[in-house]
Amino acid sequence: MSLQKLMTNYADYNVWVNQQFVNWLSAKSDELLNQEVPSSYSSISKTLRHILETEEYWYSVIAETAPFERKENVTLSTKEIFEGLLESSSKLAGYIKSLSEEELSKEIKIENPWFQCEFPLSEYLLQVVNHGTYHRGQIVTIGRNIGITDASNTDYNFYNVVKTQ
Repeated sequence: MSLQKLMTNYADYNVWVNQQFVNWLSAKSDELLNQEVPSSYSSISKTLRHILETEEYWYSVIAETAPFERKENVTLSTKEIFEGLLESSSKLAGYIKSLSEEELSKEIKIENPWFQCEFPLSEYLLQVVNHGTYHRGQIVTIGRNIGITDASNTDYNFYNVVKTQ
């Protein structure tokens, strides 16, 4: 499998998995989604917003656009977070699909207050999707702690099997 095909599939998985979470959580009340629990982000909504903002940050790195600026004092509704997450992951997937093997292998230097590195663009895509996976796992655990036990299977391999059926 070519790097381009693999990265496109991974970006498409990210869209699919975010859609699965939006579908699953849209049926839940804002009260549940904002219920505070001990976790790195203290509610499902806060965790989703973190996933969204991180995805937007990595898009700005990958697409080499203006640096992402977090909107510290802006409150987003659950609906706005859902819409933003789906828009962001779709935009990222569209961008990845437009890139050649050479462009996916291009090294991008990052210098920010938290770290400095220089890796191929494809590595940063793996980072953003894996980061989202990590926090979606936290969302499932938060959900279980507040009585939401009906999460579906969103593993990458399950996605690959389902999309071929």
